[in-house]
Amino acid sequence: MPELNFVLPHWLYWGGLIGFPLVTYWIYHARREEAGGTARASLPLAYFLLLVGGFMGVHRLYLKSRWAIAFILVFVAILFVNVEVRDVRNQISDAHNQVRLAQLRIDRAEKAIARGRNNAEQKMEQARAAMEDAKEGQAGADEKGERIEILSMALGALSVLLILIDALLLPGLVRKANEEGESGPAPGFECPLVEAEHDDGKEPFLFNRMVSHINGVVGELVAYWSVLAVFVYYYEVIARYVFNSPTNWAHEAMFLMFGMQYLLAGGFVLREGAHVRVDVLYMHLPKRGKALLDILTSVFFFIFTLTLIWTGWTFFMDSYEVNEVSFTEWAVQYWPIKFALPLGGALLLLQGIAQLVKDIAVLIDPGVAELDTEVRPEG
Repeated sequence: MPELNFVLPHWLYWGGLIGFPLVTYWIYHARREEAGGTARASLPLAYFLLLVGGFMGVHRLYLKSRWAIAFILVFVAILFVNVEVRDVRNQISDAHNQVRLAQLRIDRAEKAIARGRNNAEQKMEQARAAMEDAKEGQAGADEKGERIEILSMALGALSVLLILIDALLLPGLVRKANEEGESGPAPGFECPLVEAEHDDGKEPFLFNRMVSHINGVVGELVAYWSVLAVFVYYYEVIARYVFNSPTNWAHEAMFLMFGMQYLLAGGFVLREGAHVRVDVLYMHLPKRGKALLDILTSVFFFIFTLTLIWTGWTFFMDSYEVNEVSFTEWAVQYWPIKFALPLGGALLLLQGIAQLVKDIAVLIDPGVAELDTEVRPEG
């Protein structure tokens, strides 16, 4: 198998973090509106899966096609052959070393004969016999290497051929999958309680609705980064174990991405009431009692978020001014990553203010809105 020497460019990394969620967001919502809320196969997504995982039949699995088994079998065969390729390369290397060692012994024996040393002729015969054995082993290793290389190239060509054929057939396959989906009873997952959580229209004031919508969009966009991580680590595994070419950027790119995701999703998680909290006494309080306790404890929340924004902005500016990069060979820019600190803090602060406004309104009139902790009732 050939080696892979691809190093992810910085511009592609940052462009992917911005572009991939936007494109995925658009595809999901456009197809959802077009299908009237029902789950339908997407042709752009199918081509994307063909591009990144077609050699393993991921696009066929997406379309629920049995032909995915053929792709998987070819891929498994490539893995087994790749193991043989490594072994044969080691055997060829050892055989060539034996030939070089035998030639060295012959050269020494010739010098010994020229000097008239005892047993020089005997050593020459032994060296020539070792050369014959080494050449025989080298020929066998080379022959086996050629066979394995031909088999490897054939399997690779077969995988490419299957991908090219499916690239032409994919529009028809998507139409067929959608037609079969319309006739079959395959309802999507629905949870009214979770769907109600995401209804911005239930927020009592315009400010709350705006903040809720902003954090909802940001939370959904950064959630798509998890899908991006699947493909990156997928590439890393294939590059490492199939092509014997581990990357120096995949792990670093992803843990930095998840750090930004953790920060930017903070406001969304607060909106969902999903942050860790100790509610042993809280859940037993009446509605006004909960609102009052939220107002009193919000002081600590605002201290934390304001500190996060202030220190995060300082870190960002220091990094931006010196164009800080990571200490690894990949050397990606750090200032966009550190910008997630004040940006995530600002989103969290906005959601906290919206929660405070709602708590004050509920304290005055309990019927004006539902607290976020009561959106998902127990049981």
